[in-house]
Amino acid sequence: MKKMKLLRISVLMLMMTWSCTNDLNTKPKVELTLDELLQQDPNAITGILSKLYGSFALSGPNGPGSSDISDDPGESPFLRGIINLEEFTADGMKNRWGDNGLDQLTTASSWDENNKFFRYLYNRVYYTIPQCNNLLSVLKNVDVPNKDNVISEVRFLRSLAYFYTIDCFGKGILLTEENFGSGIPAPEASRQQLYTFVESELLDIENKLPDTSEYGRANKSVARMLLAKLYLNAEVYTGTAHYDEAATFIAKVINEGGYTLDPDFVHIFSGDNNNSSEIIYPLIADPVVSQSYGNTTYLVNGSLNSATMSIGDYGATEGWGGHRATKAWYGLFANSASGLASSNDQRAQLFWTTGHTFEMTDYKEWTNGYPSIKFRNSNFFGSTVPTSFSGTDFPLFRLADAYLIYAECAVRGASTASMSQATIYVNQIRQRVGADAVTASDLTLDFILDERGRELMFEGHRRTDLIRFGKFTGGSYLWPWKGNALNGTLIPDTYKLFPIPQKALEANPNLSQNPGY
Repeated sequence: MKKMKLLRISVLMLMMTWSCTNDLNTKPKVELTLDELLQQDPNAITGILSKLYGSFALSGPNGPGSSDISDDPGESPFLRGIINLEEFTADGMKNRWGDNGLDQLTTASSWDENNKFFRYLYNRVYYTIPQCNNLLSVLKNVDVPNKDNVISEVRFLRSLAYFYTIDCFGKGILLTEENFGSGIPAPEASRQQLYTFVESELLDIENKLPDTSEYGRANKSVARMLLAKLYLNAEVYTGTAHYDEAATFIAKVINEGGYTLDPDFVHIFSGDNNNSSEIIYPLIADPVVSQSYGNTTYLVNGSLNSATMSIGDYGATEGWGGHRATKAWYGLFANSASGLASSNDQRAQLFWTTGHTFEMTDYKEWTNGYPSIKFRNSNFFGSTVPTSFSGTDFPLFRLADAYLIYAECAVRGASTASMSQATIYVNQIRQRVGADAVTASDLTLDFILDERGRELMFEGHRRTDLIRFGKFTGGSYLWPWKGNALNGTLIPDTYKLFPIPQKALEANPNLSQNPGY
């Protein structure tokens, strides 16, 4: 099976299930404790580690209908939550289904602590973190192959989960292996406290991780990329800018990681993208071994509809007819369908325009707005057999993003970045897709935000980007259906954070709600 050694979960792991408990300090229910399991078979660590990596893309250990938590296995996987909360709440992508809270996200209006999609992501975070803590507590007392490296990988995965807590909810509960299993509800941790913890973790493991690793596993560049993203958003998270540090660590990724831009943009989002030279850290998918309604199956199938599109051309056997782009995305290339078709920029052609309208006058009408065909399940090289589930990996971190982070730091005045190098990086991105070259004088903050939209939309960054650029809340920047208005309207600053889910508040009395909810 292609690229799936990492995510083949061992028979031993299939004996294990986790479920959320009221105090969020989850323990596994196992026929053997982790300690006993690893004492008997140290090589079982591969399966256990696979489970942790898989928690960001899969719903449960027994296929797409199983769930590690009590939430819906189709709706609640981690990646699906990232897309729902980062893309549909922002300008470029909308969903038409409207089921039980999805309308609130896609219109950035009237959301509250009872919206199930906030609960899904929060629960996934606090499912993954205790798993990591449990393994870290056991690893103190057992010997397994490459123990120090395994510990660093687990700490990275825990940091990644905490990153989304910091970004989406602004606060939470700080759980580590030191207080794992405590029956006492943990105190609330502020955004600053969580930020400081993740920063210290990543700084400590940066040089403990290997220079290179198997595809899909953490290495130095993966940790540095997350650290750079943390520093890039530090002014939002803590009130203190750290663009110098962001530029320093992203330069390490660029100069030391050994990654290169993929010569073919579409290849990065195709079924055979596991051999792309650009992907720094993927969330792995496979149509047989790791089936999920929450990995890129959600992006591919959700953007296709056999009534208006040739879905087999994109490696799919079914289309769900849910997601479409708005002119806030494709309008970055041209102001009409004909303009998109004639654009020199290859990224402009990654929208299905036939039978669809440029304007999204009704976000619930499938033919309003253009479906994105950026993600597809078809192979870029060779033939494709369409499958029900996607085998396209999700590029959570990739080199073009690193280039644009460097360029943004330079524009923001980072002493560790130069405008001349930033211009080179931006032009390498643009020249790959046939777009016109730019000069250093073109690199303004508005240009960087637009270029991030052209390059990275639908990859789980957009809401965070808009907040960092001061464009998400308020009324200075409007997009279709912002605030549930056709042409957009202002939304309150409190929307920069999502509400703490009501069930989390009930589970831990030490948690308090975010302002405005």
